[in-house]
Amino acid sequence: MRHTKLFLAAALLGAPLAFAQDTVIRGGTVLTVTEGTLSPGEVLIRDGKIAEVGTSVTVPDGAEVIDATGMFVMPGIVDAHSHIAAESINEGSVAVSSMTGTGDVVDPYDVNIYRELAGGVTVSNILHGSANPIGGLNVIIKHRWGADAAGLVLEGAPPGIKFALGENPKRSRGMPAGVERRYPATRMGVQDVIRQAFIEAEAYRQEFADYEAAQARGERVLPPRRDMKLEPLVEVLEGTRLVHAHCYRQDEILQLLRVAEEFGVRIATLQHVLEGYKVANEIAAHGAGASTFSDWWAYKVEAYDAIPHNAALMTERGILVSINSDSAEEARHLNQEAAKTVKWGGMSEEEALKMITINPAIQLGIGDRIGSLEAGKDADLAIFDRHPLSTYAVNQMTFVDGEMLFSRERDQAMRETMAAERAELEEKLSEGDAAERGPGRRGPRRGPREGVRR
Repeated sequence: MRHTKLFLAAALLGAPLAFAQDTVIRGGTVLTVTEGTLSPGEVLIRDGKIAEVGTSVTVPDGAEVIDATGMFVMPGIVDAHSHIAAESINEGSVAVSSMTGTGDVVDPYDVNIYRELAGGVTVSNILHGSANPIGGLNVIIKHRWGADAAGLVLEGAPPGIKFALGENPKRSRGMPAGVERRYPATRMGVQDVIRQAFIEAEAYRQEFADYEAAQARGERVLPPRRDMKLEPLVEVLEGTRLVHAHCYRQDEILQLLRVAEEFGVRIATLQHVLEGYKVANEIAAHGAGASTFSDWWAYKVEAYDAIPHNAALMTERGILVSINSDSAEEARHLNQEAAKTVKWGGMSEEEALKMITINPAIQLGIGDRIGSLEAGKDADLAIFDRHPLSTYAVNQMTFVDGEMLFSRERDQAMRETMAAERAELEEKLSEGDAAERGPGRRGPRRGPREGVRR
């Protein structure tokens, strides 16, 4: 890689790594995801956007040029199901917690933001937990490491909400002894909670419609009392807030789709959806997306029928499928998780890459901004030393909004600097201890051991 001195200087000074206004990545294989593969290809970045993609792009005067010869340039990875960068994710005391949201507890200091940058992840959908049939609101973040909480939030992203089915919301596990169980306690109870919440939201919406009609007639009437639990559900009914639903079994998947259709609601994504292959036709007919694991199963009874062919089988039936992490560790190698669909499902390399780039972007309603390397989109991209679906591929650089926020070389330089600082501090501490002890003392006096009666 070029710019080694620049990386090292930035690391030693503790300064952010900044490039010129224009940056050109050239010499590598460019995996656009939606418009084929360019080998070699070039990408021009300007003002945080992709300005040009092609076999030969304009190189403006003063542009920073990155030589990616022998490497692979791809869009930044999008994780459609994550719980990083949040101080808390579950409000489990009530069955419907739509008045809460992860956007209120974003933690910009979570080191997982940086660790996932190292794996090429640039966008994550931070979801509420699955303790409730209807959980809290989500927030979509960009991995702008170093930004404050507000700066992480992807501005303009469609709002969403978490629903959950199965063992988690019916509280089958994890109830402390002596704690009274909260309704619901069965799968049919979970569906009842969701249906009842929609009924209440419809009535709430009608109250405001009646109020506005009365005002239009010139009547003096008081506005209805606001209900922060129901307002997000009205948005769901009106199609302006996306539903991301945690689920596993085929029966509960069908239950949710039927309840949603009762109220004219379309589920945006079925999350996990490990038995989606059993009801793929029904999911496709409903129009829901599926965001699944590559090969996790058997960690609880409702996941026993999961198979590694799930993503491929749902794709064959016309469902938009993504591979997610639900794990800060898993997210660091989502490229390899996507590769498993090639092995187990016979997916093409392009289809596999779509499952961690453009497909989740579309599911989150931001496919016009991210998820592929196209002119006009945000300059979120990663550079791997091998094809990203290779077991041996290691990410070398990650850009977010055109700014390089991870560089493997820079990271190595920072580690060396920190190791040297630590060694220096330990040496000074050792010298200080020796001076405090003075000559003839081998070490500090020790009192009786704790907990030993004398």
